[in-house]
Amino acid sequence: MLATDPLYVSPEDYLAAEEISPIRHEYRDGEISAMTGGTRNHHAITANLHLILGNHLRDTGCRAFVEGMKTHIEAKNVFYYPDIVVTCDDRDRPSDDPYISHPCLIIEVLLPSTERFDRTEKFADYRVIPSLSEYVLVASDRQHVEVFQRQHDGRWTLGSEPNDDTIVLVSVNCAAAFSEIYRDVNV
Repeated sequence: MLATDPLYVSPEDYLAAEEISPIRHEYRDGEISAMTGGTRNHHAITANLHLILGNHLRDTGCRAFVEGMKTHIEAKNVFYYPDIVVTCDDRDRPSDDPYISHPCLIIEVLLPSTERFDRTEKFADYRVIPSLSEYVLVASDRQHVEVFQRQHDGRWTLGSEPNDDTIVLVSVNCAAAFSEIYRDVNV
C-alpha cells in the first residue's frame, strides 16, 4: 500500500491513536486490526508464564513483558502485542518507549481465532528481528508447547520435545514445567 492511499495509517498516527484507545490494535504496514479477547485459559497460561519468567529473570538485566507491551518490527513496518516478550537488550531500556524492538524471546498463547496467523504471517514477521532467538507457541486447549529456535546459520527449527513435561527456553536459560505453565488451567 502506498503512503498516499487514503486508507493507509502511518506508524506515528497508529501510535498516537493507540495511546488513547480503550482497546488494543495491532499494526501491519498501514493496516490496523483490533485485538481479540482471550479466554480464561489464555489469560491464566499467560499469567503463569509471566510469573515463571519474571521470577527467573529478576536481577539479570532481562525483562519480561506481558500482553500490553508492543513489539516493533521496523523492517516490516509492524507493531504486534505478543502475549509475552522478553528483552535483554540495553536499547530497549528507555522507559518512555511504548514498544520493544530487540526481543530475544516471544511467546504466543494460541487461540482458535488467532492460531493460523500466529503460526504463519506473524511468525514470518517475527523471524526478521535480528535479536530474536526463540519463538514459543503454547496451546490453550491442551498441554502442548512448541519451541522454535534460530540456529547459528539463521534457520529456524523446532526444538526438541519436552523432557519430563518440561521445556527449556535456551534464550533466557529457563526451564519451565508443564505443571507450572498450565497451573489452574482446565485442559
